[in-house]
Amino acid sequence: MRIPVPTRRLPGAPDALTGLDTDEVLARRERYGRNDVRGTARRPALHTLREALGDPMLWFLLGTSTLYFALGERTEGWGMLLAVIPLLGMDAFLHHRTQASTQGLRSRLAARATVLRDGREVDVPAEDVVVGDLARVAAGEHFPADGLLVHGEDLQAEESSLTGESLPVRKRPLERLPPGEEPAVDGSHWGLSGTRLLTGTAWMRVVFTGQDTLYGGIVRSARGEARARTPLQQAVAHLVAVLVGVAALLCAVLAFVRWRQGFGGMDALLSAATLGVAALPEEFPMALTFFLGAGVYRLARRQALVRHAVSVENIGRVTCICSDKTGTLTEGRLQVARLLPAPEVSTGELLRAAARASREEGGDPLDAALLEAAASAPSPETGGAREATFPFTEERQRETSVVREGAGLLVASVKGAPERVLDLCALAAGEREEWERRVTALASEGRKVIACASQTLDAAAWRGGEPERGFHFLGLVACEDPVRAGAEAAVRECRDAGLRTVMVTGDHPRTALAVARRLGLGGTAPRVLTGDALVARLDDAGRVPPVDVVARAVPAQKYALVKALRREGEVVAVTGDGVNDVPALQAADVGIAMGGRGTRSAREAASIVLLDDDFGTLVRAIAEGRQLFQNLQHCFLYLLLVHLPLVSTAALLPLAGYPLLYLPIHIVWLELLIHPTAMLAFQESARPGRLATVRGRVPARFFSRSEWATLLLVGGLTAVGLVWAYDRSLSAGHDVAHARAVALASLSLSSAGFAAVLTRLRTRTSRWVCALTLAGSVLLLQWPPLATRVGLHPLHVHDWVRVLAGVAVALTLLALARVDRPATRAPRPSGAVTQGAGPHPAATGAPPPR
Repeated sequence: MRIPVPTRRLPGAPDALTGLDTDEVLARRERYGRNDVRGTARRPALHTLREALGDPMLWFLLGTSTLYFALGERTEGWGMLLAVIPLLGMDAFLHHRTQASTQGLRSRLAARATVLRDGREVDVPAEDVVVGDLARVAAGEHFPADGLLVHGEDLQAEESSLTGESLPVRKRPLERLPPGEEPAVDGSHWGLSGTRLLTGTAWMRVVFTGQDTLYGGIVRSARGEARARTPLQQAVAHLVAVLVGVAALLCAVLAFVRWRQGFGGMDALLSAATLGVAALPEEFPMALTFFLGAGVYRLARRQALVRHAVSVENIGRVTCICSDKTGTLTEGRLQVARLLPAPEVSTGELLRAAARASREEGGDPLDAALLEAAASAPSPETGGAREATFPFTEERQRETSVVREGAGLLVASVKGAPERVLDLCALAAGEREEWERRVTALASEGRKVIACASQTLDAAAWRGGEPERGFHFLGLVACEDPVRAGAEAAVRECRDAGLRTVMVTGDHPRTALAVARRLGLGGTAPRVLTGDALVARLDDAGRVPPVDVVARAVPAQKYALVKALRREGEVVAVTGDGVNDVPALQAADVGIAMGGRGTRSAREAASIVLLDDDFGTLVRAIAEGRQLFQNLQHCFLYLLLVHLPLVSTAALLPLAGYPLLYLPIHIVWLELLIHPTAMLAFQESARPGRLATVRGRVPARFFSRSEWATLLLVGGLTAVGLVWAYDRSLSAGHDVAHARAVALASLSLSSAGFAAVLTRLRTRTSRWVCALTLAGSVLLLQWPPLATRVGLHPLHVHDWVRVLAGVAVALTLLALARVDRPATRAPRPSGAVTQGAGPHPAATGAPPPR
């Protein structure tokens, strides 16, 4: 990564160890602003409320509650009115979460800074650092802004939370600035806001502050990314709007026609009111809320904490996963992976030498990994007094320690870049070539390789300098960031299920390729692109190229990838645990943070938090999301199948001059059957085992054209059967109460039958609900005291036979149409990934391993 330096911001030569005076500080603060990543103030609460009031679902609930109050149904009216509260709070919650993300991002910023002003070092709040300041950063401290490193030795920085780089990054002071007005300077010369210095003491010339820093850009992305309503929300709102419009029109027409037919004003009002209660689609938003809540509960049981309920829907429609590597697919720490000791050297001796040349206090993850491995060796290091340490530098590329092991005996141990350590040892030409070949083989696997050597010194003859020759070569140590347990199986499961998976990391392409191969990502030949190459391809072709791994990716490039995938129609889930993942988490359809290792900002920006940091939990969450969509689809299909004959007969028969088919009490009874069935019978959980293969994207709409055709056919046939049964009963000389009982019997049995066919009675709840519906209906219709009280007459045997025959025909058609079959895969856009196809691009060259 190379960052341009606007030289006009510098007060002089960047390497001049001079600070600013008070007047310069004030002038530069006026010109460039304060070192504050927050930017503009929060939106006022009134503005948030105004946005919430633009939701048509809110106005539907208000109108529905008003109508219920007008009809005297106070319980339903209060229920609809209370449902307004979560909708009003939704935008406020999302706004609060965005602000919380911004506050979480600030948690990794330096609180205070040491700067050189007026010729002396002063401690100031980090927000008071200005462009041009000369700041001193000690080991363990965060960089207060983005700036050029102008002085320091043995500098290493931890940048995993910002760039995704899992290993410490070596930093070097900039000797001189390249020519030009805005020369590009390599990232190794920069200290970046939001990152931490691990070793050494650095002097930094501040170039960018506040929102101009790389960290500030992340905050802007997190704050500016708006979350659109999900397709499920849009579909429900559209469906409700259509049903409300149709219901209002039918009520008005029915009232007018009944009045013109001479039935009187009271009959006209009663007809319209009954039809209105039957036709109001309050079940749909209620079902959506209930099912999403059930999905949240189920995912929580699977260790996935849902922070935004509609994400339960979105995760079921995911077609592409952009996963961070460090801390998500890997454990985010170094460990010793391979030991190649020299002949006649034991692995314990090799590890002890590596541990002697390591330091506990430096914070270097490589040292920590070597010390941990040495401690678990069969013969752990007992330790002697350390006489001298010669630390690692970019020029020397090695670290040497001299340890006293007895009276008059010293042992010098060295570890470092293999080519440097080999230079210190006397090896035959063929022997050295063999070790260099082994180094290349280990490095090609993406491992960090170091070499170790030692020699014995005469304490009396040693003069305190670092030995430069005469070392005995001990062997090679290869370290790696291990793949998480279960990650390989989860990646394979995603691939088998047709989910596109792209690993995005800040690591070197060679390291990323090795991890991808261990995971099985992309098959046998993962395709790797650097972040710069990806952006160039996006700019040239406008489409996402075939890629399995994006290496050397910075936050803006990960964000651009997510946006490009969404433009191509992918439903994108992004996993991550660091600050660098925040923009992509916000831009994705589903942002998924790791709860254990994840930063606060990543958790706040995400829609779902995996509490166990297990990538496999994501697979199970996707399965639950897909099951939720299917459950909700079946629920809505059931509601429409029941309401279509109910509403059509409630409207058409009175329009045709017949007596009212349903009294208000009958509508209440039917709703008592419909509501529990809709809410409880369709709560099937995802089946255990492998994620089901999906041969096409999960549709954003509820029903396909064939499903709409099935709905109209079965619902229409049921309505025709009701009209025929009602007319036949009246023509046969039966009274209206008997004819109404026939119609209610048909609807009640149809309700239970539709639920049984759609659920296939797979769950205990669905079986109980259908059984209780049938038992309650028979009791209501056939027990004379109860039937008479609600204005019905018990049915005869031949009535039940006709009802059962009509219902059986409708259920047979529904069962034939609802045979589950895999969807046909829609063709992917050109450039989409086909797992395991084609060679990967050649990775760029890597620096010599240390």
